[in-house]
Amino acid sequence: MDKWVYEQGIKMDLSRPGKPTDNAMVESFNGRLRQECLNQHWFLSLDDAKAKIEAWRKDYNEIRPHSALDWHTPAESASL
Repeated sequence: MDKWVYEQGIKMDLSRPGKPTDNAMVESFNGRLRQECLNQHWFLSLDDAKAKIEAWRKDYNEIRPHSALDWHTPAESASL
């Protein structure tokens, strides 16, 4: 991955180990994904996992309002 990033001219900015506050928004999202999706389902195959995670992603982005977005969905917020 380091080689690809270098070849693309991308500057990586990694969080410090043990400092989740460096990237609180991503840490919050990862926690919700784990709590609401990954810990709630048995994945019987890769296709099953893809379908269940996609259903959660669609709900998270298109149906569920978020308090940080003034109670809009991310999809609505992106179109404002």
